[in-house]
Amino acid sequence: MQSEPGAGSTSDVEVRIERLAAGGDGVGRLPDGCTVFVPFAAPGDRLRIEVVRRRKRFANGRLRELLEPSPLRTQPRCEVFGRCGGCAWQHLEYEAQREAKAAILRDALVRIGGLALEAPPPVHASPAPYGYRLRARLLSRSGRLGYRERASHRALAVAACPVLVPELEHLLTEAATASRTEAESGTAARDEEWEWTAGADGSVQRARRGDRRAPPVWVDAGSHRLRVSPGVFSQANAQLLPELVRAVAKQAEGAPGRRALELHAGAGLFTVDLARRYERVTAVEVSRAAVRDLRHNLEAAGLGNVRVRAEAAERALERERAGDLAVVLVDPPRTGLSPELVRGLCRVAPARIVYVSCDPATLARDLARLCKPSGAGSYTVAHVEGFDLFPQTPHVEAVVRLERADPVGVGD
Repeated sequence: MQSEPGAGSTSDVEVRIERLAAGGDGVGRLPDGCTVFVPFAAPGDRLRIEVVRRRKRFANGRLRELLEPSPLRTQPRCEVFGRCGGCAWQHLEYEAQREAKAAILRDALVRIGGLALEAPPPVHASPAPYGYRLRARLLSRSGRLGYRERASHRALAVAACPVLVPELEHLLTEAATASRTEAESGTAARDEEWEWTAGADGSVQRARRGDRRAPPVWVDAGSHRLRVSPGVFSQANAQLLPELVRAVAKQAEGAPGRRALELHAGAGLFTVDLARRYERVTAVEVSRAAVRDLRHNLEAAGLGNVRVRAEAAERALERERAGDLAVVLVDPPRTGLSPELVRGLCRVAPARIVYVSCDPATLARDLARLCKPSGAGSYTVAHVEGFDLFPQTPHVEAVVRLERADPVGVGD
């Protein structure tokens, strides 16, 4: 997305983009020094923008004209880039994306979390910046198959999506052609929302959202394969997933004690390797469908040392005794840990906490709470690393290891 019509408007101003913000926008300064956020900008760009919203501490701008392009720019592969609500960074060279994610992660941990990080943490690159995505959510409306438009609930018809794995992109092309034919003949189906997931064996799971009757797929997690049923969450990057699993297992192993607790276990992505490293493991998951997959995957791996609890993480943590756990592994949704969970972790006081996060801001908030002296003691951050599970977007996954300042009293 290079520019929009209307350059030369009386409200237009020139700005130089300095960096990228957590939401993906470029960040610059207006002539009066006010910070301005501009979508589809790149660090080093000199732009003519329209200021579309002004608030007390910042402004939002719309790109009008690219006066001097940044050397970090590249040609997007997608024909609807800028209109589609999915990718926001296809105009950026991949290495620039990865460096920006490291800076975004560090900024959140320092500014919100109060951590002292001299340099940005490493961010593991996706083996390929395109053709990586195992999962997609598609809309079918009035014969149009595609995604939501940017900042809208409208459906945007697409016939190709370069971030999808080849199996899904091929299916999308075929389905888009069939949808157009149905629309032209007046036989288009009612409005529907679909979830597509590609399996490690090349199979594809296609399920209407909320429909649990589609067959499961199997996802390659490196040391094991997982059964994943319709509606059960699984990570989207086919290529980087085994490396993420290995990294989490490495940070979890070796804590003093024999018991491990995993909260938000899902279908068992991390549970299998955790159970191979600790004598006893409790895995907690609130979704009934995910629990069924979790139990199946543990049985398939031949693991009998895991107790599965189908309940909310907060309730499960209430059952734990202080000083009884070597490690707690948490992988919460984007909203992060609830205040009850943070208080519960401080009360239970495991020797180690491994936190897997998909949102740097909520991660940093929770780390600030966990590192504040409370209950049985506080924690220090011993390790941080990022994983670029979502190339072409500003999202970054993080793995953090926290150690208790005084890990004593861990039970046998």
